[in-house]
Amino acid sequence: MSEKLLAVLLVLVVVVGFVPGVATAQAGGAERVGGLVEVAEGETHAGDLSAVGGTVLIAGTVTGDVEATGGSIVVAATGVVEGDLSAVGGSVLVEGTVDGDAGVSAGSILVREGASVGGTLEAAAGSVRMDGQVAGDARLAGETVTVGPTATIGGDLLYDADTAAIAPGASIAGAVRAEAGVVDFGPEVAPPAVPRGVGAVYGLLANLVLGAALLVVVPRFSRAVTGVGTKEALRSGGVGFLALVGVPIALVLVAVTIVGIPLSLAGLVAFALLLWVAFVYGSLVAGTWLLSFVDREGRWLALVTGLVAVALVGLVPFAGGVVRFLVLLVGLGAFVLAVRGVRSDDEGRIVVGTGEDESAAV
Repeated sequence: MSEKLLAVLLVLVVVVGFVPGVATAQAGGAERVGGLVEVAEGETHAGDLSAVGGTVLIAGTVTGDVEATGGSIVVAATGVVEGDLSAVGGSVLVEGTVDGDAGVSAGSILVREGASVGGTLEAAAGSVRMDGQVAGDARLAGETVTVGPTATIGGDLLYDADTAAIAPGASIAGAVRAEAGVVDFGPEVAPPAVPRGVGAVYGLLANLVLGAALLVVVPRFSRAVTGVGTKEALRSGGVGFLALVGVPIALVLVAVTIVGIPLSLAGLVAFALLLWVAFVYGSLVAGTWLLSFVDREGRWLALVTGLVAVALVGLVPFAGGVVRFLVLLVGLGAFVLAVRGVRSDDEGRIVVGTGEDESAAV
């Protein structure tokens, strides 16, 4: 099993080198479902930057808003967001500068010492920690809310938490009070428009290259993932959602310590690459399911059918984004379940499941 996972990692290295700049090629990196969207140090991205189910890593400058649904946002120490920063269902790590407002819901947020938010900070998360600077009000809600000694808040500090800790050294210009329902907002993160034209074609080709590499390098494991996804789609989707939300939160918790920052950033990049693999596997599952209606089989035909079908459906506003997100969840969950359930039988074949709940050997 470890050899197969190593093979997947090698495939990622080869594919990333073969199709450089996939994120930026799709509408300038402005809109993406799954995978890694990066604004490198020294780079300036004009306009808004959006992502669904992926990771946004900002080390350069974004002149517009940054929005993410179901993923993670990292604003590095060199990163600058000239607009607002919003996230739903993911995690936010701010080490740089956000000129506008910052808001996160249903995830985690960490504003490090040296980071700054030029507007209002609104956070509703399981864990909220504030060590940086906020020019306006800070409205924090979660199971735990921590305001560190280096925190500076130019307005009021309003919090609603099971456990709250405000260090004596924190500088707060306005009122400080606990208030139930202090964060009554839903960050308006609109589903990103699906890239069209050249960006869409480039993205499809990149996904086809990755899918082909996976089928060639790890054919048995790919069949195992497809088997799990088609036979247990609902369970796969549930496991995928838990992984999509849980892994970024765990990585942010790792990043709380100085020693954990490099490990956390490396983990975010690895997780983003895993999301790309998961999306391709989810499309393969979708293609297999579609071919079953016409009594056709074949992994290559299923790969092409799934990727093309998902790409076409993805052109439909909103509904397309939802479908792509569901495909990502099923692919991610099937990958996780396959990793946990794959074993070799006496003949060296891969078998998915244990006990009575076994699929056929592949």
